[in-house]
Amino acid sequence: MGLVLLLLPALLVSMDISILFVAAPEISVALEPTASQMVWAMDIYGFVIAGLLLPMGGLGDRIGRRRLLIIGAVLFGIASAFLAFAPTAEILIVARAVLAVGGATLAPSTLALIRDMFTAERQRGIAVSAWTVAFAGGSVLGPIVGGVLLEHFWWGSVFLVNVPVMLVLVLAAPWLLLESRSATPHPYDLPGAALVTVSIVAAAFAVKHTVSAGPGAASAAAAVIAAIGVTAYVLRHRRIAYPLLDASLFRNRRFSSAVAANAAIALALTGLGSLAFTFVQTTHSFSALQAAMWALPAFAGTLLGAGMAAAIPLRFPRAAILVAGVVIAGVGFCVVAWWGVPGTLWTFLFGYLVITTGAGLATPTASTLILSEAPQARTGSASGLAESSTELGGAMGIAILGTAAATVYTRVMQELAPSEPRAFETVAGGMEVFRGDAEMLQAVIAAYGDGVVTASLIGAGVCLLAGVLLAFALRRRSIGSRG
Repeated sequence: MGLVLLLLPALLVSMDISILFVAAPEISVALEPTASQMVWAMDIYGFVIAGLLLPMGGLGDRIGRRRLLIIGAVLFGIASAFLAFAPTAEILIVARAVLAVGGATLAPSTLALIRDMFTAERQRGIAVSAWTVAFAGGSVLGPIVGGVLLEHFWWGSVFLVNVPVMLVLVLAAPWLLLESRSATPHPYDLPGAALVTVSIVAAAFAVKHTVSAGPGAASAAAAVIAAIGVTAYVLRHRRIAYPLLDASLFRNRRFSSAVAANAAIALALTGLGSLAFTFVQTTHSFSALQAAMWALPAFAGTLLGAGMAAAIPLRFPRAAILVAGVVIAGVGFCVVAWWGVPGTLWTFLFGYLVITTGAGLATPTASTLILSEAPQARTGSASGLAESSTELGGAMGIAILGTAAATVYTRVMQELAPSEPRAFETVAGGMEVFRGDAEMLQAVIAAYGDGVVTASLIGAGVCLLAGVLLAFALRRRSIGSRG
């Protein structure tokens, strides 16, 4: 029962990342936010979570991971209620930020508690695989749950559904979960936490702002702030006895390789995922709910991969499983590029199924390696680092793959319709401009498909190159090792 309790917040934290996209049209009508306010409502959740995962993980090591989990659940529940009944766009944005603070405490706490709950390697692997399925499932279920709720209730229901789950967590955690903290707690590195938060938020903002508005002063300033923050943290790390994150962990090849694998998978998968949903909708004229339902077969790949990650470490070293998962994902990207996009919906979904199978195999294996290699006193900060690498990898993926796809689409449309600049920017703009012109609509869809092919090939390159580098880095430890 304790594991089931820990899976619920992982599911909801992930679900709330995607659920706002479905509710956005109704929120726009009800609260009348400006375009800038709506962008902030969308982005602030990811910014705050990315910036606080590592500091909150370290705080859990210090004050107790169960205690931090309960605090996070209270914050998450209160913020969800405020979101559901937000009367203005400003309150909506503030509530989303508070929700993210709660989410940043829940995610690393659950993973760190799983590490201490299951001391046997095989049991821990199964539990981490289940956690991965829950976290991945949230991003798939978000649009589905949101779509169903919005067909029967008002927009606030998509957030209010969090409240009873958080209430169960707060009431049951003291009975079902044992407290877990560092056996030798050291002073909390508050300045280091502030530097990490500023650096990660600034880096994430620079990436996302570059994607949405192009390179500019704001993006450059954010990148400079991130660089200064990282430099200041490194200098501080050398001077203090107990920094927030022990950089010596990165000298461990298994630990650093697992973190890199998390980032590579997130970069490729999130980057293509940001395009695939729109591709399925536009190519087949699906509603958002229909497109989300068609994503369920691809989610089956996550279940399959996570199941294999839990079952096969008895026969193969985890390092080999990690490499295999990343390479399988890379093969899936090739399938999407060469047969999925030019073919039918089923060939596209098959390619995506291969991708998610590889990701489902690699991600829990990487998390298990990170938790196994980190000392018990650092499991909270190690969990936060694992999830921070995923968040930053995802932001980079949206930037790199999204920009590449947009560049290809724009170039094709400029050649096809040089007198229609509104069609250059987005596929939605192109379909609006050429509504009623069947031939040009097909050309718009084909141009967007070319962009998705380019993004898929980049994703394939990232995963296959990462697989080669990981195999090289882990080869010495893998020989004769089962761990």
